[in-house]
Amino acid sequence: MEGWPILSLITFLPLAGAAFIMVIRGEPEVVAQNARSVALWTSLITLALSLLIWINFDTTTAAFQFEEKAAWMPEFNISYHMGVDGISMLFVLLSTLLIPICVLASWAAIQTRVKEYMIAFLVLETFLIGTFCALDLVTFYMFFEGVLIPMFIIIGVWGGPRRVYSAFKFFLFTLTGSVLMLLAILFIYFETGTTDIPTIMRYTFAPEIQTWLWLAFFASFAIKLPMWPMHTWLPDAHVEAPTAGSVVLAAVLLKFGAYGFLRFSLPMFPEASVFFTPFIYSLSIVAIIYTSLVALAQEDMKKLIAYSSVAHMGFVTIGIFTATTQGIEGALIQMLSHGVISAALFLIVGVVYDRMHSHLIETYGGLVHRMPVYAVVFMVFVLAAVGLPGTSGFVGEFLILIGVFQVNSWVAVLATTGIILSVVYMLWLYRRVIFGELVKEELMHIMDLNRREMVVFAPLIGVVLWMGIYPSSFLDVMHVSVANLIDHYEVARAASEGAASEGAAFLAAR
Repeated sequence: MEGWPILSLITFLPLAGAAFIMVIRGEPEVVAQNARSVALWTSLITLALSLLIWINFDTTTAAFQFEEKAAWMPEFNISYHMGVDGISMLFVLLSTLLIPICVLASWAAIQTRVKEYMIAFLVLETFLIGTFCALDLVTFYMFFEGVLIPMFIIIGVWGGPRRVYSAFKFFLFTLTGSVLMLLAILFIYFETGTTDIPTIMRYTFAPEIQTWLWLAFFASFAIKLPMWPMHTWLPDAHVEAPTAGSVVLAAVLLKFGAYGFLRFSLPMFPEASVFFTPFIYSLSIVAIIYTSLVALAQEDMKKLIAYSSVAHMGFVTIGIFTATTQGIEGALIQMLSHGVISAALFLIVGVVYDRMHSHLIETYGGLVHRMPVYAVVFMVFVLAAVGLPGTSGFVGEFLILIGVFQVNSWVAVLATTGIILSVVYMLWLYRRVIFGELVKEELMHIMDLNRREMVVFAPLIGVVLWMGIYPSSFLDVMHVSVANLIDHYEVARAASEGAASEGAAFLAAR
């Protein structure tokens, strides 16, 4: 694959598909069908190309691979620079896997403005992939913020009754934090003279500068993640978004914040990361316990899953800031696992919503009598969400707890309560929807999963079991890059602790 711009091809192929859909003309039904077909084939080809990256990825080096670099604004030392390492590569695969699934899930559910809907999802795919591949701060910021535009349109046009309010809330929350990150990027540019991310990783910022830069990036990443108490936009966005919109929002967009911590906060501002680690632990513990309790009180299935996502992301941030191999690798596995599981759970809700047009738990009950296949599929993802051994959810949580026990046993104990609470609210949801007597007249003729829906869920079940049974196939990809990140972090932390010890000795001598 030497000399082949595979990353640019994967990034911009969906944009080419969107352009092709734009020129489709004819009868509305024909245009809608052709738009669906073009979007599906474009996303499937993008997925196939992204698998080539995995096949040809060298797991023995921490260097960025498949790099592409071209002068963009040479007078300002700003370039178009793309590349992936063991931390970002799997998120490219996650993005390319979910978009064709979203297209299939929307095949019958979306009947109005189908052409525009498919264009929005293909444009969204370009921004998602570009965010994980970008190795220049300006390029990264453009992709990172560009995601807001198609997602805003998807929620605002094809969402529920309060779609406009939710779309604006989502847009304003995430944009506000990103403005601070933009200011930090400008400062870094004037400080270092470049926006090249690998170059900036080797630059040492003064400790007091690191603090302010860390906080500026944190404002953006914490809202995107989202961390408590900046999570309030998420339940509204999920409830009003169409099913496929919720899938991408939970599965990929929420990972932007955690990815940002790994790509920027830890390697670029290590001393500030050490200083703010107790702050991160505190917010994460509150998120895990508080949002789990809030999830127990929900009567809307999408809100319950949304709050559970905040709790699961709390585990991710704890794992990242342990700065241990197990903690960070567990966080990465948890991010990938949550991406698949949360996508599947929102699709599960979407199946019954397409039939009954309601997210409310009280609308259902006893579905096992009419939808046995649906009940089995639902059960698989519920058990994965609560971390059953043999599923992807167990691997991530187990590694995170090993990592955090090494640095703070109290944080580990408090985080474990979130696992217990997740079992309670997920099984409570499953019992109310699936079990019991089928007494509601409107459910007497509800249909089980059709062939298209089975095709949607089959790869997600496969990935959940694959990650749970054979996690080393994923851990091997990220291990060298994670080890390199930790080595860089530990050197900076040792220097910081040494300076602090010298300062304390000097004060004691006086």
